[in-house]
Amino acid sequence: MDKNKERLPIFFAIDDFYIPFFAVALKSLVDNSSEKYEYLIKILNTDISEENKKKIKKFEKNNINIEFVDLNYYIDKIKDKLYTRDYYAKSTYFRLFIPELYPQYDKALYLDSDIIILEDIANLYNTDIGNNLVGAIPDDIIQNGKEFQEYAEKVVGVSSYKNYFNAGILVMNLDELRKFKFQEKFLYLLETIKFSVAQDQDYLNRICKGRVTYIENSWNVMPLPRKPKEGEELKLIHYNLTYKPWHSDSIGYKEYFWRYAKKTEFFKEIQKIKNDYTEEERFADMETEKKLVELAKKEADCVGDDRKI
Repeated sequence: MDKNKERLPIFFAIDDFYIPFFAVALKSLVDNSSEKYEYLIKILNTDISEENKKKIKKFEKNNINIEFVDLNYYIDKIKDKLYTRDYYAKSTYFRLFIPELYPQYDKALYLDSDIIILEDIANLYNTDIGNNLVGAIPDDIIQNGKEFQEYAEKVVGVSSYKNYFNAGILVMNLDELRKFKFQEKFLYLLETIKFSVAQDQDYLNRICKGRVTYIENSWNVMPLPRKPKEGEELKLIHYNLTYKPWHSDSIGYKEYFWRYAKKTEFFKEIQKIKNDYTEEERFADMETEKKLVELAKKEADCVGDDRKI
């Protein structure tokens, strides 16, 4: 590794099940990387097999360093408090511990693993967010659903649903997050408030509100049930919620996923996952989405609304 190059800490949080899809995301990051930077890939986890670690380490090159970070010791005392729903794993919370885990870094990226990167991720890292806590992109799911909009404003407490951001793509100001005592505030809220819809994402929006730099949507494009816009700029595609190209051919922007999947040794495994995906599983995913909307509405209905008073 060249010590003269700028180092970019980039964090992911996954479990062993998600390794094949993470490998596709990682391949897209590596293929679009620049020799100008060193990319320090930190994979936060509690259960990655040695076999899968070896497969992922093959992506290393002269300016790509990959490290698996076992967090079992760190979250052991609070793991029972990290509630989840549906298909979410407790690893979704790991991003919240990055500032205290890595005091040597002042800035970092956190990225979900169900993504494809189409431009040098250093361009996102280099976004100037001033002294704000995070840089993020408004969440498309929230922007396109009335029930979620009400939930964001009434339950999470953001001033406008338009300010509710997706936590899957974050530029993190670790220095300011530490000064703000973010982790202390999160652990306090974890004991006092339970967010049922988006869990850690809701906590991030609640705690960081007013100190967010909003980044252009091209860095977090989601394949919602709408046709891709003609001429739409794509820098990063996020196959959020149940919109997974490894489950269905009807997912928007699926061609980008398969372009990179074919370049990994997990290609046949991912094809098998798609072929084995049953109608029962498809129906269960559809029901999960319906129940999420119902949950958001129920939560919002339980809170008084004095915004217009």
